Amino acid sequence: MTGVLVDACGWVALMNSGLNIDAAMRDVVGAPELMLLEGVLEELVELSSGKKGLLLPLLESRSTMIGNPAGMRHTDDMLLKISMEKGWPVLTVDIRLKERLVMSGCSYVEVVSGRMLRLIGP
Repeated sequence: MTGVLVDACGWVALMNSGLNIDAAMRDVVGAPELMLLEGVLEELVELSSGKKGLLLPLLESRSTMIGNPAGMRHTDDMLLKISMEKGWPVLTVDIRLKERLVMSGCSYVEVVSGRMLRLIGP
């Protein structure tokens, strides 16, 4: 299994795409093990109050929870740090985060045109 860190905007984009999570992920990274930071889950819980269809119970049931790295406050910084340490791609559509990941030698999975996933990076 390949670890894939989930970013809030990446999860929202994946849910909006209507893609089958398992099939779409399998096509780009093989069998994924979704990794969910506590901070990202908090962001998604906040978003879910104004947006329906985020399927947070599905995400929680399919993910391994990861505590926030000590001394860090911004989830993008946390995702970058863990991606660098573990070599896991990040599911995201955030342009700034994607740039930071590539500049740091990390990879990411993005939703392309709302209908497919693509892996970018080493």
